[in-house]
Amino acid sequence: MESKSEILDHLDFQILEHLSFNSRATWTELSAQLGLSAPAITERVRKLEERGIIRGYTVLLEPELLGCGLLAFVAVQIQDSTSRQTFLERIKAMPEVLECHHMSGEDDYWLKVRCAGTKALEKIVTEELKSISSDIKTRTSIALSSFKDSPTLPLRDA
Repeated sequence: MESKSEILDHLDFQILEHLSFNSRATWTELSAQLGLSAPAITERVRKLEERGIIRGYTVLLEPELLGCGLLAFVAVQIQDSTSRQTFLERIKAMPEVLECHHMSGEDDYWLKVRCAGTKALEKIVTEELKSISSDIKTRTSIALSSFKDSPTLPLRDA
């Protein structure tokens, strides 16, 4: 396996850091900030995309203003492994599930869920998740507020 230093150089990290905070930056803006020509920036970004380091570009939305004000974390335990694939397929199709993490320890998966409110959350947990199998157990926690919710990686530590 390649080490981080073999995969990316200092300029690559600078490009990634700038793009992670402003993915709409133009090649001209990036070139001015990083001291490279716009074609050089374009080529480096293209290579980062080809290697899968840059997976895509997105816009950050304000959940509260778009009717998705409730944030919940659902811990899932799957007692019967035959239900696992159905569970994962169902999760993939649920837009309310923003993240799904396979965990070590007591719980099998943790889900990050965004929805309109408790009624919508109840429907997700009871009708969507628990209907997959009677062997699925959940434990849900609702976030009262979020102090930090960052979509960026700690590239300075890399």
